[in-house]
Amino acid sequence: MTAAPAAPADDIAALARGGRTNFFGFVLRLAARLPFLFIAGRLYGPELLGRFAYAVIVVEFAAQVATLGLKRGLAQQLAETDQPHVCIVFDAMLAALIASGAASILLIVFPQAVYPPHGVMHGSEWLLPLVVFPVAGCDIALAALAYRHNVRATVTARALVEPWTISIGAGLLYFITPRDGLIIAYALSEVAALAAAVVPLLRSYGLPRGWKPHPGKLLAVARRNVPLAAADAIEWGSRRLDIAILSLLLPVAVAPYYVGVYYIAQQVATLPQKLKTSFDPILAPVITKRLAEGNRPAVARQVRQVGFWIVAAQTGVALALGIPAKAVMALIGAKFVAGTAALVFLLAGEIAAATAAVSESALVYVARHRNLMISLLVIAVEAVLAAGFILAARAAGLPESWQAASAALALLLALGLGSILKARLLSRLLEAPVQPWRWPLFWAAAGATLVGWLFSLLPNSLVWIDLAIGVPGILATFAIIVWKRGFTHEDRVLFRSVRPPETPGP
Repeated sequence: MTAAPAAPADDIAALARGGRTNFFGFVLRLAARLPFLFIAGRLYGPELLGRFAYAVIVVEFAAQVATLGLKRGLAQQLAETDQPHVCIVFDAMLAALIASGAASILLIVFPQAVYPPHGVMHGSEWLLPLVVFPVAGCDIALAALAYRHNVRATVTARALVEPWTISIGAGLLYFITPRDGLIIAYALSEVAALAAAVVPLLRSYGLPRGWKPHPGKLLAVARRNVPLAAADAIEWGSRRLDIAILSLLLPVAVAPYYVGVYYIAQQVATLPQKLKTSFDPILAPVITKRLAEGNRPAVARQVRQVGFWIVAAQTGVALALGIPAKAVMALIGAKFVAGTAALVFLLAGEIAAATAAVSESALVYVARHRNLMISLLVIAVEAVLAAGFILAARAAGLPESWQAASAALALLLALGLGSILKARLLSRLLEAPVQPWRWPLFWAAAGATLVGWLFSLLPNSLVWIDLAIGVPGILATFAIIVWKRGFTHEDRVLFRSVRPPETPGP
C-alpha cells in the first residue's frame, strides 16, 4: 500500500522520458520539413502545390478513418485484455487493412473527391488513394509500440524516415517528372515510414502463433471505436477543413494558387503542433493504466503537467515564427508572402488548441461520446465561420490573400471554443483542475514580443538578421522567463535524464 502514492510521480517521469525522446524527434522533423517546404515552394510553385495539398488532405482523412480509432483505442484494448498482445495487434492491423481497402476503392471510384472539380487524374496521381494503406498501417504499428513505451520507433518513422524521404524525393524527382514529383515523393515517404514502423513492431511483439482472424471480433472492435475514430478524424480534419473550404469557395481560376500559399503557411504553423504529438505515444498508456486503477486525480495531474509543457513550448515557437512572419514566408518564396496574415492566425490557433488536445487525451477514455459531440460542434462552428468570413471578405472587395486569412481566423476561434469546452468537461469528470495555463506564460510572451518588435525595426535589407538572430532571441527570452518564473521543481524533471526501470513486455 505504501507504493501507491508514488505512482503519479513515476508517471510524470515516464511522460518526461517519452517527451524528451519525441522532442528530439520534433527537432529532427523540423530540420527535415523545412527543406521540403523550401523545395515545394521554390521548385513546384503555389498552383501545383495547391492541387497536391487538397488531394493529400482527402487521402489522409481517409487514412484517419481507416485506423478505426485504434491509434488511441489500442492502448486501452491491450491494457484490458487477457489474450496474447501480439494477436490483438494483428487483429488491429487486419482491421485497418480492410478499412483502408474500402477507403481506397471509394476514392478511386469517385476521383472528384480527390481532385475537384472535374476529378481528372494525370500521370501518377492515381497513386494517392493507395497511400491510405501505409498511412493507416504505420499509425497502428506505432500505437502498438507506444504501449510498450517504445517512442524511438515513432521518432525514426515520423521524424527521420518520412520527412527526409519526401524532402530528398521531391528535390530529385523534380528534374525527372516535375508534375508528378510531389506525389511520388509523398507515396515513397509513407511506404518508407511503414517499413520503419513494422520492423521494430515484429522485433517487439514477434509473429503471432495460433492467431486466426475473427471477423466478428473485428466488427466489434470497429463498432466500439467509432467515437474514437470520429474524434481522431474530426480533430485532424479541423486543421484541414479550412483548405477544403478555400478550394471550394475561392474562384476556380485562383483557388489552386492561394490554396498552395495557404498550405505553406499551414505547414509552418503546424510545426508547433508537432510538439503536442511528442507526448501522444506515451500519454495514452499512462492515462489508461491510471484510469483502470480508478486514480482520476493522477490523470488530472498528468493532463495539467503535460499541458503546461506543451503550451509553453508551443507559445515560444509560435512567437518565434509569428513575429517575423513576413520574413519566414519570404524565405519559402516571394509568392508566399501573401500568406503572412494567415500564418499569424494559424500560429495563434495552435496555441488556442493546445488545451483541448491534451484534455482530449483523457476524454476519449472517460467521456468519448461527449468529447465527440464537442468535436462535432467545433468543426461545425469552424465551417460556418470560415464560409461566412470568406464570403464577407469577398463582398467587401478584399483580396484573395485576406479571404484566405479569414479562414485561418475562423479556425482560431473554433479551436479556442473547443479548448474551453473540453477542459471544463474533463475538470468536472475528474473532479480536479486540468487547466495548464500559468501567469508566467503571459509575462514571457510579453518579453519575447518586445524583443521581436525591436528586431522588426531593422530595414528590409537586414531581414536576414531578423531571422538569424531575432528568432533565437525571441525563443531565448521566452525560455528564460518561463524557466525562472514558471517552472516548478516538478516541471524540471522534463530536463533531467533518468534511466527508466527495466520492465519486461507482457
